[in-house]
Amino acid sequence: MRRNGTGPDTDRTTAANTAAGPVGDPEHDPAPEEPASTGSRAATTAGDPDARWLALLMHAAFFLLLGASLARFLMRHPGETRTPWIIALSAVLAVLYLLGPVFGSRRTPRRLAWLGVLVVVWMILVVLAPSFAWCAVPLFYTGLRILPPRAALGLVALLTVFVVAAQLRLATGFDPNLVLAPPAVAAVASAVFVHMQRQAVRQRDLAARQRELIDDLLRTRRELAATERREGTLAERQRLSMEIHDTLAQGLSSQQMLLQAADRSWDTDPATARRHVLTATGIAEHNLAEARRFVHDLAPADLAEGGGLEAALHALAARETAQGAAHLTVRCHVEGVPAAPLPDRVQSALLRIAQGALANIAEHAEATIAALTLTHLDDRVVLDIADNGRGFSPAHQAAHPSEGVRGHGLPAMRARVQQLGGTLTIESAPGEGTVLSAAVPLPHTPTPAATEERA
Repeated sequence: MRRNGTGPDTDRTTAANTAAGPVGDPEHDPAPEEPASTGSRAATTAGDPDARWLALLMHAAFFLLLGASLARFLMRHPGETRTPWIIALSAVLAVLYLLGPVFGSRRTPRRLAWLGVLVVVWMILVVLAPSFAWCAVPLFYTGLRILPPRAALGLVALLTVFVVAAQLRLATGFDPNLVLAPPAVAAVASAVFVHMQRQAVRQRDLAARQRELIDDLLRTRRELAATERREGTLAERQRLSMEIHDTLAQGLSSQQMLLQAADRSWDTDPATARRHVLTATGIAEHNLAEARRFVHDLAPADLAEGGGLEAALHALAARETAQGAAHLTVRCHVEGVPAAPLPDRVQSALLRIAQGALANIAEHAEATIAALTLTHLDDRVVLDIADNGRGFSPAHQAAHPSEGVRGHGLPAMRARVQQLGGTLTIESAPGEGTVLSAAVPLPHTPTPAATEERA
């Protein structure tokens, strides 16, 4: 093997270049020998195009080095008795390397046994033909990838000893560079790989902690919003109960007592009975005024602030967008000019429909954009609410109302529109968003019949 003086130098140069290249680069590849491996490492490789290309490069490098070593041996030593053994062991080494993905990516006994057999076959080849030491580079990486850190470093040290011994056998004389260079390259490559593996683990742990924190934050926000809604509902119920108790309930109780007193004195003292009835009538008028005040106070606040339905819809769109519910952006557009101010009932109903539709969109549609369009026509006013969400099947919703996530608010919207003689239409399909259209005839129209459903 030392008959050609140029051979060892070429071997040393090629081995040094090979060792300096692939070993120092694969720090970004979590699974170089198993492109289809499972677990988090496989997920990292699948999500990183550079890692996949590097894995393919490492596989190609192994077979290229194996083929080059075999070709060199056959060219330099044709017809020797050990040649069939070299060819057979080379084929066995190639087959073993190809079987790596079959054993998975986890550190199982079968996986460790496969690695041990692979290394033993390579060592036998190096003993028979030192030029096969070039294949140590991919084996370095395989050991670092599979074994625990200490065991992997021990394997790297063993492989490095075989590489140094093989290089000295190929050399014509003692060369200190052949003794020092392979260990140095192996040490640097191992340190880089271990560091990058620890960095990858830290990044995965950090990402997992961030996801947990985000989930906790979202859950806390939902719980806080639910608590605030419950507290607001209880506060409003308490306010209304006190208002009703102090006005309507007290007035009705007084009316009852006065009418009972009038009934008892109706025959014996008609004047007193008549006075009781007149007093009860005054109390009823006062209670009626209080009831009307309650109705006015319970009207939509946006309408109570003045500006009409258009201003209320713009304020609603701005408020829903500013609240950032489900990252929803709401736009409002008005077409046409009303010939006369819209009745309060119509404005209140359309605003309530818009509020309910936007609540459904934010809660169920998973939409990012919603649009409110108010159109003033000669005989009717139309409100369209459209979103780019996931949509649903209106036919299935009608046939199975209990299964629909949007089924709770739609009956109320339809009832509001029908009370005004209008129509409510829904156009939607799974994955294609939803368009809800409420058309209400205007009171001054000659025939306030139900309008046609908008296509």
